[in-house]
Amino acid sequence: MSMPYYVAPEQVMKDRADYARKGIARGRSLICAIFQNEILLCAENPSKSLHKVSEIYDRIAFAGVGKYNEFDQLRVAGIRHADTKGYAYSRDDVDARSLANLYASYLGQVFTHEMKPLEVEILVAELGRKNFRSQLFHILYDGTVMDEDRFTVLGGESDAIATRFGETYDASDSLKGTLASAILALGGPERKLGAHDLEVAVLQDKNGRRTFRRIIGSELSELLEE
Repeated sequence: MSMPYYVAPEQVMKDRADYARKGIARGRSLICAIFQNEILLCAENPSKSLHKVSEIYDRIAFAGVGKYNEFDQLRVAGIRHADTKGYAYSRDDVDARSLANLYASYLGQVFTHEMKPLEVEILVAELGRKNFRSQLFHILYDGTVMDEDRFTVLGGESDAIATRFGETYDASDSLKGTLASAILALGGPERKLGAHDLEVAVLQDKNGRRTFRRIIGSELSELLEE
């Protein structure tokens, strides 16, 4: 009877992390930023039907990069969890932190116990209200959760994009100015992104109970005009 090959646990974890990072890096990036008590979500995404950015609940948005079918399953699971909790208790009991912890637990379990990790990075963003600040929770493929204060970048080349965005980002800027900074950071010095390359949404207190709104068509084109 042959003995199985021994692989150190540290090497297994490293191989899984490398595999997940490579899969995520093949996709396009996304920026989420807080400005003027609102939240912008801007992704490089030429598809008009396969959304990276979506609504989860009244004041909560979801964003994902990496393998679409994997982060879309997480989105659907988050919606079901939020609906069930809001129905069983109160709509005010549904918050981004509990959703982020749920996602982190699941991603950590898959990363540790399954042969193949999920090739995703996800974001849960919640628009603040009276006495509560807006929250951005960035969750990595291994279940690591990062609570971001101002903005965060998901996907490949995130460090370079975050550096470029940080040079022009101003939390007091308008939607148009914040979007312009995000587009410049995503495109870099060699590319100029247009409306057909982008998926843009905001969380803002202008739509009653539900705060999520997509920016498309002529409205997006007007915001991109210099």
